[in-house]
Amino acid sequence: MPMSAAPEQTTRRRLPIWGYLLLVVGYLVAIQTIPQLTKPSDTEYANFETISEVTRGLWVTTGVGILIVLVVVGVLRWWRPVFVEENRLPRWVWLFPIVLLVAVAAGTAYSRLADRGATFTILLLIGALAVGVSEEGLFRGIGVVTFREAGYSDGMVALWTSVIFGLAHATNLFTEGFGAIPQVLTTAVAGYFFYLTRRVSGSLIVAMAVHGLWDFGLISCSLGDAISLGAALFILADIVLAIIAIATIRKVFPKRQPSGSQPVAS
Repeated sequence: MPMSAAPEQTTRRRLPIWGYLLLVVGYLVAIQTIPQLTKPSDTEYANFETISEVTRGLWVTTGVGILIVLVVVGVLRWWRPVFVEENRLPRWVWLFPIVLLVAVAAGTAYSRLADRGATFTILLLIGALAVGVSEEGLFRGIGVVTFREAGYSDGMVALWTSVIFGLAHATNLFTEGFGAIPQVLTTAVAGYFFYLTRRVSGSLIVAMAVHGLWDFGLISCSLGDAISLGAALFILADIVLAIIAIATIRKVFPKRQPSGSQPVAS
């Protein structure tokens, strides 16, 4: 093992999978309850029509989430393994984040954002990017490292972090009812795309940015009384990428080998 890697390895703490699951539950409780004290009472999930709803709802939610992630990463001393991806995938996997960004560029409801003004748009963009920081930090950051440290293969790391990401959105069943079930499934699939973004880019920050922009575009489509037609492009991108993901799964994960956080020294 290189001498430079020894200090980080010796000071890094471990988080068991059960501890990570408790962290996810605590995170969800915090982001679901604390914003109730600040956001307007008639605000619907992921539907922000005013500056007040963005700042008192979305900003508070993401602020709490980011704080939890940063504290946990700091306590565990996982800064590098969380934010830097050493085991990168082939360049063709860039197809996934590129398609996601094309859907954002083409599907964002620009006219609806223009109707609400530059201030609203900027604040919403910041809030959406903060969602990416918070959720990617917890699931593709802390989650990925936790399962790797436990000795799971790359494929199982991708599977379980995506499943947990999807199930985490099942909390919306309490506010949205059974209508949230499709969201749970599509969120789990999107989680896999964000995982591939981390792996191919070599950085969690890229996955955070793609996730945040994706949410920004989706939220813009929900502005107003009816869903924008641009939302269909987001759905189409999900379907196309899901088909590609199924067809290429063996190329991405050719062998079921343990994926530790540090390579074995030769």
